[in-house]
Amino acid sequence: MIKKILVSQPKPTSERSPYFDIEKEFGVDLVFRPFFKVEGLSSREFRQQKVSILEHTAVVFTSRHAIDNYFNLAKEMRLTIPEDMKYFCPIETIALYIQKYVQYRKRKVFFGETGKIQDLVPLMAKHKTEKYLVPLSSVHNDDIKDMLDAKKINHTECVMYRTVSNDFSDEEKAAFDYDMLVFFSPTGVKALFQNFPDFKQGDIKIAAFGPATAKEVVAQGLRLDLEAPSQKFPSMTMALKDFLKKNNK
Repeated sequence: MIKKILVSQPKPTSERSPYFDIEKEFGVDLVFRPFFKVEGLSSREFRQQKVSILEHTAVVFTSRHAIDNYFNLAKEMRLTIPEDMKYFCPIETIALYIQKYVQYRKRKVFFGETGKIQDLVPLMAKHKTEKYLVPLSSVHNDDIKDMLDAKKINHTECVMYRTVSNDFSDEEKAAFDYDMLVFFSPTGVKALFQNFPDFKQGDIKIAAFGPATAKEVVAQGLRLDLEAPSQKFPSMTMALKDFLKKNNK
């Protein structure tokens, strides 16, 4: 019987989150606790890369973290971002977040439909005269670089933020008595062992969102009990609901 679930993400801000419906429907206790946090680079660290933000005419934002840290660095370095700077995002939800920092104008904000970078590249290729800046995390692969190189798109990658383990306090470690752990990134799985080097899974169920996270669970010698997304369940909440229906009879 699953009664207490640790979800390695921040607590949802909306009361309408499907997670709260799961709590009510199945009588489970959901604890939201990120296993890692994102830290922005200081202007001094960023300058070591010898990248000029204002030399670029467009920015590719792959996440909200990228948006936050781009504008935070610009502020720290006392740069005025030009009004005609163009912004490209893999999906509209990320694009809308830009209005936290600048006035949202459709003629300068572009986004894809699927959330995948490869589907954004043709849109970028239509604006071939732009010089693109791609802010990234310290942990990244060359997928974006390779895609843009293949299309001969003028671009520069730079690191603007990093992920660090969000360490558990002694009290949290003592109260670590969960029936299920839900992970959303390989970094989160690694952070589990940084905090609990002697972790033994036993009867604890483990869920992973995304193929890279699932792969890391197995690589760490753990048993993967639930994987999302799938064709039937595109979200973790849908997959979790079905899993609890079967396991909490």
